[in-house]
Amino acid sequence: MAFVYVKNKDDALDVVQDVAYQSYKKIDTLREPAYFKTWLMKITMNCATNVVRKNKKVVHLKPEYEEYLGTDDENIPLSISIQDLLETLEEDEKSIVLLRFYHDFTFKEISELLEIPLGTAKSVLYRSLKKLRKQVREGDVCEQQN
Repeated sequence: MAFVYVKNKDDALDVVQDVAYQSYKKIDTLREPAYFKTWLMKITMNCATNVVRKNKKVVHLKPEYEEYLGTDDENIPLSISIQDLLETLEEDEKSIVLLRFYHDFTFKEISELLEIPLGTAKSVLYRSLKKLRKQVREGDVCEQQN
C-alpha cells in the first residue's frame, strides 16, 4: 500500500519502516485486536501521505500491484494502461478502488478505515468506476501512450 502512494521503492521502504515503528510504539492504542489489519492500513496510509507531503510529490499508482503489473508473462501494454487509468483518479478514489478490489476490503471496512460514511465509500467507488469505464471507452489512456 505504501508504494501505491509514494511510487518510489526507497520512499515505500521508509514508509514500511515508519509503520513498523509507529505500530510497535502505539500498539497499546489498538482497542480491538480484530481490527489489527485495518489499524495497520490506516497507519500506512497516514505515513505514506506524510512522505508525499514532505517530498511534495504527486501521488501515483500503488506498487503492491507489481504482482499484477510486472511479470514477464503479462501483457505489458495492458498493465501500463491499467496503471495509467488508476493514476487519473483522485487520491480518495484510488484508495477506495485499491482497498476494495486489490485488498478485498468490504465497504464497511473501507468506511471505518478512511473514516467516511458507508454511503460515501460506495458513491466514491461507483463514481470512480464510472470514470474508469468512460476513459476505457474513449481510449484516452491508450492514445496518450502512443
